[in-house]
This record gives sequence, structure tokens and C-alpha cells, in this order.
Amino acid sequence: MRSSNSQIVSAEWLHKHIDDDNLIILDGTIKKVTDFNSLTSEEWIPKTRYFDLKGKFSDVEAEFPTTLPSAEQFQHEARVLGINQDSMIVVYDNKGIYSSARVWWLFKTFGFEYVAVLDGGLPEWKKQNYKTVTSLDGENWNIGNFSAEYHPENMRFFNHISEISTNKTCLILDARSEDRFKGKVPEPRVGLRSGTIPNSENMPYSSLLNGTCLKPKAELKMIFADFKIEDRTLVFSCGSGITACILALAATILDYEKIAVYDGSWTEYGTLIQ
Repeated sequence: MRSSNSQIVSAEWLHKHIDDDNLIILDGTIKKVTDFNSLTSEEWIPKTRYFDLKGKFSDVEAEFPTTLPSAEQFQHEARVLGINQDSMIVVYDNKGIYSSARVWWLFKTFGFEYVAVLDGGLPEWKKQNYKTVTSLDGENWNIGNFSAEYHPENMRFFNHISEISTNKTCLILDARSEDRFKGKVPEPRVGLRSGTIPNSENMPYSSLLNGTCLKPKAELKMIFADFKIEDRTLVFSCGSGITACILALAATILDYEKIAVYDGSWTEYGTLIQ
């Protein structure tokens, strides 16, 4: 995995390499807006450390959920998790590929390349009958030396979107379901109106998955080929900047280079533009 081209690894790969010296396994699970069960799993892959995506790795003072933290905050909390510059990180969640892609994108955004998503997450790990544990790895690690270097080209914010939505060299792809994108069903977040960013197009993140795993590269390529991408910059949006990162993951696997995630996504845009 010590290659910037390894964006995703299989359960088999992780099982084989789980005892590698520099490997760090992160659980980036969050609950969906519609999920009223417990926040995280009751079982984990051995040696897992919990990546608190909505707390320690978000700007909790911001108006909207899961807002990008500062480089200083991200660096501090990554070091607390024992992450070093020479670490190899595998991140997963308990839904398959959901919030784990956001964790992966955050590391990319703060300049760290050696991070990959576990394909299929905890469900795939369990499907392969690999061992799980009922408690997280104890904090018996040293403070890491991770150094964050913010890459602003990876993220877009509200003040960018009006220009992007009218710029023909850009394409906004929305990862929400077709019914949400078309306003056929209400938004799951209480009080948030339905709608879409002008000139955006719909690529439901679920269309990129076979069950809990990402579709093969050839199938992903066909899905992206349905859009007239050409040399346009791709900006991915969703409800609150989580599943947009699944689109970013697929696009990176397909070697698209001009890509970004709209951090606030529809929650921010739909609130601020009435």
C-alpha cells in the first residue's frame, strides 16, 4: 500500500498485513441522519483506533455539520492517535463505504498520501470470517509526528459555488439519491428544504457500489463516462460533505486529477440560498 495509487485495499489484504509495523487501522464510522441506532459499532477489526470524524476531526464551532477542521486541529488530533509521517493508514466504517471515504479525503486534503479505504468496510471483513474484537485498541501508543499541509484545491466552500455552477469548465456532481436530488422525498435533516445546486448533475453514491464494496474500475469508468466530463474540474456535493467523498474516491481511482469536494454541500447551500 506504500504507494499513492493505492486508494483502496481488500479485506484479504488487510488481514495479511494487519501486523505490519507502520500500519494504523482507523474506524471512521458515523451514523447517518436517518440512523437512530448507536453511533459506532459494537465490534471492530483488531488494532482499530477510533477516528472521531464529527468531533475531534471537524470544526464543531461551525454552523454546519462535519465542517473541515483547521490544519492545526487535524495535525494535533492525528498525532494524538499516534499517526506518524511514515504510517500506513487503512480506514473503514461499519456500513461498508460511507464515512470512511471522508476520512480518506481529509488525509489527502492535509497532504498525507499513504491512506486507503477498506473495500466493503467492517461488513466485508466479517463476511470473510476474519476476527473481530469487542473493544477498541487501548491508547498504548506514543504521540505521533504527523505533519499537516493543507491542500486548498481539494475543497470548495459556499463562496465558490455560484461561480462554479455557471462555469462550463466545471461540473458539480451530487451524490445524493435520485429521489432526494429531484426533490421527490424530503431531506432527512430536519428543517432542510429540498432542492439542488443550479446546473449540478446526479451521481448517486450507491450507484458506485456493489453491496458494501466499490464496483470494479471498469464499471466505475462506464458510470463516469455517462457525463460529459472531458477536461472539466469535478466538484462533488451531497448532503453534508460525507458521501461526496465516495465520488472523490472513485474519481481518484480512475485517475481524475481536477477534483474537489464541496464541504458544506446541500445542507449549507440549501440553508443559505432560499
